[in-house]
Amino acid sequence: MTRLSGKVAVITGGSGGIGKVVAQRFLQEGAKVVLVDLFQEALDQVKAELDSLGEVLAVQADVTKEEDVKNYVDKTIETFGTIDVFFNNAGIEGKVQPIVEISVEDFEKVQHVNVRGVFLGLKHVIPVMTAKNSGSIINTSSVAGLIGSPRVAPYVTSKHAVVGLTKVAALEVASSNIRVNSIHPASVNTRMMRSLETGFAPDNPEAAKEQISQGIPLGRYGESEEISNLVLFLASDESAFITGAQYRIDGGMGAK
Repeated sequence: MTRLSGKVAVITGGSGGIGKVVAQRFLQEGAKVVLVDLFQEALDQVKAELDSLGEVLAVQADVTKEEDVKNYVDKTIETFGTIDVFFNNAGIEGKVQPIVEISVEDFEKVQHVNVRGVFLGLKHVIPVMTAKNSGSIINTSSVAGLIGSPRVAPYVTSKHAVVGLTKVAALEVASSNIRVNSIHPASVNTRMMRSLETGFAPDNPEAAKEQISQGIPLGRYGESEEISNLVLFLASDESAFITGAQYRIDGGMGAK
């Protein structure tokens, strides 16, 4: 249980379903953890739940604002001295609508969080890792970053963009011994999926869940704990020769 012993990990979307579980796993593996999220109350609650496991710093930030991103990086350096692992995870789902009904504002909102937020995180974390000639970055994309899905164009577009950012960053920083990979979960049993289920079938979200589950060969949603297993592997030295890769964790959807 010491695969991240002595390492400092920053997690955006740190109070969300996947972020919280990954933070818990990192702490159990010996890391110091910085939780970053938009909502202070949720951050405080998660920090209180995790404090007994190790050293936890919570920093409120809007990942679309460069000054906020710079601040969470600066606060991490001030408190823990460095960044070894960056789980670039914050994201939103957007509305469920066909393309012709999506407003420009709604489309741009999803791009700002899911693409601009990832970009800004890379921009400000990479120099810290470059200075120490090591680091692991894990960007959260989605199975929707590899395939299409009707009525969620903003989300699908943004998650495809994360793949491009991952590949470019991996090539740019490989000479500094920094690894950059993306993970691609199928539906995970979190708040985001409750929102999407309601969007797809407002009168019967349970039916939407059943239909989505049937589209996954393993026949069910993933769990945040299962996603954390993959993130931990990519964060640890066990994946030292892996960079620029897209890791499906999709219950078999990629086999279709």
